[in-house]
Amino acid sequence: MTALPLTDDQLAAMSRMTGLEFLQFAFTLPRDQRPAVIGDLFGMQVLSLEEGKVSFSIQSLPTAANPLGTLHGGACATLLDSVMGCAVHTMLGPGVGYGTLELKVNYIRTVPVDGRTLTGTGSIIHVGRSTATAEGKVLDPDGKLVAHGTTTCMIYS
Repeated sequence: MTALPLTDDQLAAMSRMTGLEFLQFAFTLPRDQRPAVIGDLFGMQVLSLEEGKVSFSIQSLPTAANPLGTLHGGACATLLDSVMGCAVHTMLGPGVGYGTLELKVNYIRTVPVDGRTLTGTGSIIHVGRSTATAEGKVLDPDGKLVAHGTTTCMIYS
């Protein structure tokens, strides 16, 4: 793992942040001050971060096409995994982590790779001591449902 170019004070402050505070901080860091994350590969943008609910967007670009010339399902799966996982993260206390145990995605319609913006929103269903569940939706610019899913995450104390 590449060392983060953060100061000791920033690292100490991060260890005391709740999940929501950590995400709010991490997403404000300039790209050259943080390690690469999967969202960078898809050009993911943070639209909103609040306790129990997050929204991100991606563009449907030709670089994410499947052999049929439409958006690969993995793009929506990645968007859903990101928003649902981050929704879980917003509910966690300082020093508590999580990981995806299960991801279920339902694809509703194909998406052209013409640069349209897809918006993913993840919301908490339940947060327990050792697991959490969340649900998510991906909408196209017309508000049509493209995909939806659920996740179960393991909570690491």
